[in-house]
Amino acid sequence: MTAGVFVFSLLGAMALGMPIAIALLVSAVALMALQGNIDTTILSQKIIEGADSFPLLAIPFFILAGELMNAGGISKRIVNFALAFVGHIRGGLGIVAVIAAVIMAAISGSAAADAAALATMLIPMMRQAGYNVPRAAGLISAGGVIAPVLPPSIGMIVFGVVANVSIGKLFMAAIVPGLLMGVALLVTWLIVARKDRVAVVERMPYPQRLRVTITSLGALLMPLGIVGGMKLGVFTPTEAAVVACVYAFFMGMFVYRELRWNMMYPLLVSAAKSTAVVVFLIATALVSGWLITASDIPQQVSELLQPLIDRPILLMFVMMVLVVIVGTALDFAPTLLILTPVLMPIVREAGIDPVYFGVLFIMNNAIGLITPPVGIVLNVVCGVARIRMGDLMKGIWPFLLAELFVLLLLVLFPSIVLVPLRWLT
Repeated sequence: MTAGVFVFSLLGAMALGMPIAIALLVSAVALMALQGNIDTTILSQKIIEGADSFPLLAIPFFILAGELMNAGGISKRIVNFALAFVGHIRGGLGIVAVIAAVIMAAISGSAAADAAALATMLIPMMRQAGYNVPRAAGLISAGGVIAPVLPPSIGMIVFGVVANVSIGKLFMAAIVPGLLMGVALLVTWLIVARKDRVAVVERMPYPQRLRVTITSLGALLMPLGIVGGMKLGVFTPTEAAVVACVYAFFMGMFVYRELRWNMMYPLLVSAAKSTAVVVFLIATALVSGWLITASDIPQQVSELLQPLIDRPILLMFVMMVLVVIVGTALDFAPTLLILTPVLMPIVREAGIDPVYFGVLFIMNNAIGLITPPVGIVLNVVCGVARIRMGDLMKGIWPFLLAELFVLLLLVLFPSIVLVPLRWLT
């Protein structure tokens, strides 16, 4: 009954066109009404408490770092670096897309921003070279969703706050799964594109490769500095966000000189707007999460899954299937914020490592960004590549299945995540 009221009120509010954050508040009020105690004072207090979290400070800085990275020429130099070494290989532009996606993912943490930047730079080149454009757009879309998995990941920060799990451990545990996603895309691309007759980029002479490498060195060192600093304990994830922001500003303004002072105000406004949306969504979701827990919805779900509690691998498989299904209808943030308070008590009861679950949960939500009909990354790439959604869906299936295969692999073999986690932390 309680779970039904929550789902009906949430989906009903969304069907009426309400923003997700407001729909979450409506569902919270519905749960309060069911308990016979609607108290707006408690609602407002819980919203403030939800936003009053030190780890959430990382979000505006990582968002701003992504804006500065794209505006300051860092993204362009990452692509140029990959082009210098693999652009001349047949199918090389696809390899460039995957390499650049992995490097950029370790900087920005935004799937839509990375996919848009890569599509803007590479789709015109791939179209001119004779590549299958829907397939190329599918590869870039699938590469973009590596960003919420590899650190620094805004999704990991949000999950860590909502689930009360170490963000630093989530970052370290996500490195191997994120790289595996890149490898899976690379192998899949080499298989599906091996018969394409395309023009190749002229092989770059070694002296020119050296110059491109030196020019790109500042951009390539950025993810190493962020992850290495956290691994060595030099700074926390929140402090890493500030470091990334300052580094991106310095490189764009004083080294690459593509960032101008008159560009700063629009970039700051854009980052502030994105931050406001994300933090308000988190705050309202924490209100719903508190009421979900108070209403014993996790207990009701736990009773349904009770036969699987002693079989953690099967339980993880069932939960991942649930997230895949929900992810086709809801965007990344709502799925993350709604399901976390429901599933985490079950995860802890089953003895599953919360960090391990968090990595797979975030990866699954990220893959949801390229599943129709909601997938926001699909819409972004369609707009940039100027292709129809139906055509893009035909091109993305091999890469979507490759990433789902990696997810299944991690469900069946948890040590792929847990062993590197123990070493890195």
